[in-house]
Amino acid sequence: MTQLTTDVEKHTALYVEAFNAGDAEAVNAMYTKEAVAVWEPGVPLTGQARIDAVKEFLANKPKMTAVVRQSFVTGDTALLIVDWKIDTTDAGGEPEHLTGVGVDVLRLGTDGQWRYAIDDPYGEK
Repeated sequence: MTQLTTDVEKHTALYVEAFNAGDAEAVNAMYTKEAVAVWEPGVPLTGQARIDAVKEFLANKPKMTAVVRQSFVTGDTALLIVDWKIDTTDAGGEPEHLTGVGVDVLRLGTDGQWRYAIDDPYGEK
């Protein structure tokens, strides 16, 4: 279930939907091929490492909520500031509550669809 959008304002909601469904294929389709994700502060992931990290994280069936605080678009580039929360389990199986302020850069593809180029959920740090 790949859900891409031509409306940057809908991108985050579609991402949350795919994330909460545990659909790693749909989540990964929402990134450019060369996208950089910084899900652990200071540790950027690209390519297959980023793809595998999505699959691994979604295996724990996390649930996310996210609200776009600010959105700026210029041409084929968008910057989103996103408040998010994730409920998941840690490596020991204990409940874990994660929160952050994400800084996301999206690129408009030649197909007219928005995708993450940079995903930094801990952008405020």
